[in-house]
Amino acid sequence: PQGSEEAKAFVNAFLKRSMPKKKDEAIQDILTRKAVVLEHYSKRKTKQKRKKPKGFTAKQRREMRLFEIEPEQQRYAIFLPLHELWKQYIRDLCHGLKPDAQPHMVQGKLLKADLHGAIVTVTKSKCPSYVGITGIILQEFKHVFKIITKEDKLKVVPKHNNVFSLEIDGFISYIYGSKFQLRASERSAKKFKLKGSIDL
Repeated sequence: PQGSEEAKAFVNAFLKRSMPKKKDEAIQDILTRKAVVLEHYSKRKTKQKRKKPKGFTAKQRREMRLFEIEPEQQRYAIFLPLHELWKQYIRDLCHGLKPDAQPHMVQGKLLKADLHGAIVTVTKSKCPSYVGITGIILQEFKHVFKIITKEDKLKVVPKHNNVFSLEIDGFISYIYGSKFQLRASERSAKKFKLKGSIDL
């Protein structure tokens, strides 16, 4: 059994807990000759902001050598299955590459397609030593292609001042590298304009 003072203290504490937004005088006024329905106020939970995971910086990627291909992996035969997958991907993208397909439609699809696995040839260049390089694209960066040749040599070919040819199922497409200096992810959203003639 509690004494009167303890009971009074308990009631006061209970009222303050039940009606935290009201002052003592207001509570007393409500209780005077009035019926009161006590409400329960739950504490509002503060939402914690989710931290977005930060990716690696370019410097960290270089230090970790994420994009480097080990010398023992630099063999043309290893990447032939990748080329076969790429051909199937392009056929699906262009709805089969049928003979009656419109060239500008196929060209538009190829310009936005992922080129990892494609076999390309440097047909024109301001630097003669690049002309004739043929191989499978292993990596595409904003300004360069990394190509593995049939001689198992990894070549880094700049896009600038080079023209590349790409052939699939008899359809030959030409890529002007100077107008192609975009990352693959950016290229998929870009609208390319048709131009009559383009200089190196």
